[in-house]
Amino acid sequence: MASSERSRRLVRIVALALMLLPIHTLPLLAAEQVVKPVAPVVEKAESQEKSVVKKLVGIASYYAKKFHGRATTSGERYHPEKMTAAHQSLPLGTKVLVRNLANDKEVTVVVNDRCRKKGFPFIDLSRAAARKLGFLGEGKAKVAIIPLTDDES
Repeated sequence: MASSERSRRLVRIVALALMLLPIHTLPLLAAEQVVKPVAPVVEKAESQEKSVVKKLVGIASYYAKKFHGRATTSGERYHPEKMTAAHQSLPLGTKVLVRNLANDKEVTVVVNDRCRKKGFPFIDLSRAAARKLGFLGEGKAKVAIIPLTDDES
């Protein structure tokens, strides 16, 4: 008999814990909803029917050495000496002019990968592109991200 009473008591404790779990996590869910992303600085072309992003001012970083040889979203392998980049929303295959705002150096890269979503414009460059822009040892730089059309390429 003592064994069955223990089992029932354990079942009641587990049931009570499961009922209290959603109440305990409510403050965490409310805190997640309060955070709102900052609107990016965007210039748009007005002459075309469709809204096209003309220029984004954001942050650039570069791939770590450990990603050498890994597959990108487009299927090709990452190579640090190619002029490639990862962007969160630009279409794969888009050519992008990236200008370092600190020293006005610029480079053209091809988007072939995706990076994680952020609340501000962000691009992840290959090491060769970061070297040409002059921030390879610094880690990050403030840049202008300008998608190029087929005519401008």
